[in-house]
Amino acid sequence: MSYITITLPFNVNGSEARKLFSTAWLFKIATHRLLDLAKQTPILPATDISWKNTFRKIIYEIIPNRRYTDGVITLVREIYESCRQLGVDFKEVELGHWLMFQQSEMEYPVRSITLKDGYSFHITTIDYNGKENRVVIRPTIPKNYGVLLNKILEEKQKYTARVVIEDYGIRKNELWVHGEVQLTVPMDFYYRHMIRYGRNYGRLYGGVDVNTDRINLAIVDDGGNLRDTYTFWFREVTARGYPRRRAWSVIGMAVHEMLDYAYHHGVRILFLENPDVLGRLRLLWIRNGRRLHENYNYRVSIFRNSIIEMIAMKAPLYSIEAKYVNPRGTTNSREHDEAMRKHGLDRHTASAYLIAIKGIKQH
Repeated sequence: MSYITITLPFNVNGSEARKLFSTAWLFKIATHRLLDLAKQTPILPATDISWKNTFRKIIYEIIPNRRYTDGVITLVREIYESCRQLGVDFKEVELGHWLMFQQSEMEYPVRSITLKDGYSFHITTIDYNGKENRVVIRPTIPKNYGVLLNKILEEKQKYTARVVIEDYGIRKNELWVHGEVQLTVPMDFYYRHMIRYGRNYGRLYGGVDVNTDRINLAIVDDGGNLRDTYTFWFREVTARGYPRRRAWSVIGMAVHEMLDYAYHHGVRILFLENPDVLGRLRLLWIRNGRRLHENYNYRVSIFRNSIIEMIAMKAPLYSIEAKYVNPRGTTNSREHDEAMRKHGLDRHTASAYLIAIKGIKQH
């Protein structure tokens, strides 16, 4: 089953900020500890339950909440599995400079980060002495997400949740925190409640290759014949120091432009690289080959997977179905070089074309 994540920003200060911050800090310490242990383990467990049975006691001593402990274990295992699928040496992986905490269970209601009526979230926090508290935050809710949150409560839809601290500081001798609550729900649930437009009568397929400064679209028919290509640029947002809010506004316009173009050119299904494989949580700094460049790591970790998720979230608004494919083989392969020569494509558009072909084969 595929999932999609929505983000809900919030600002808090004072005691609530301190409690969220301590929980995120303990979660990070626990994650670093487990990552080090996993790297030193010759043969890692093969299943989720085996990972938990092996590491739960050690991690619980750092962050004494069973759901957050399992969240740490799930996170590190996802990093390990992503490395396996991408062919990256797990022992060379480092964590980025993030602060967050999550629970891994898909359940209703989520026990430690609980959605309540009125769009509030009741969040279990852990202080540095291991004491549990409960804080209430009220994120900013975009109008269209309000519908989705109401449906979660009405239908008792299972979901997972995490809290991400984006920024923090001291103001008037008080700690303040700016962050996001991130809710993950099944893709089919999202589609069912977010579609706004009528039916899509298109018969073509689109492949999308997302990069730090552009979105490349390749449109093919069910026989794999290339019908059209187009590139949607947002070069300006890649500069260090470019305002974050403005960057996502520019990227959002490019995403809408791409989806509108795809809809009016007969695309019914859009295929994207699977963010699970790429590192869905955007917490990896992979030191391997061409990823050694600091700016590349920064841009990939911040932009690429977020844009993929944004496209998947907005596609239903155009009655386009989004599906994921494994990105392995869509770049730096013999098929990739052949597609470039045969169709006269640049390397990013060739990747989009191969993503479309792979999607058709698995569809």
